[in-house]
Amino acid sequence: MKSRAYIIIGVTLLLLASCGKQHNAEQTVKAFVEDNMENGGNDISDRDFADLGTTKFINDSLIQVMRHRGAPLFKQGISYTDVPDGELYYLRMSYVHQGDTLQNTFYLNQELTEVVAFK
Repeated sequence: MKSRAYIIIGVTLLLLASCGKQHNAEQTVKAFVEDNMENGGNDISDRDFADLGTTKFINDSLIQVMRHRGAPLFKQGISYTDVPDGELYYLRMSYVHQGDTLQNTFYLNQELTEVVAFK
């Protein structure tokens, strides 16, 4: 009976930890959008975030391409931090702009404090 209680407690703690990461990533992306989207993102609505994921398949050259291209509705010449080593987190955000549903994918450092690139 005690082992079942330990399993339930362990699963609960894991769920709470993952919810915290999701929240931190969403806050980082929201701040990035406010700082770097034209009009501070004031003309978008219905923001919705997918689940936070990780990837090892984004290399330096892909990051440079994404940084150079940017995305519609975002300012040019966005300032980024250095590219971290190792895997990155990614978070997709969908939103509505002038009746169109759009989506961007944001790549974040392991601490979930900086957007490294987006598309």
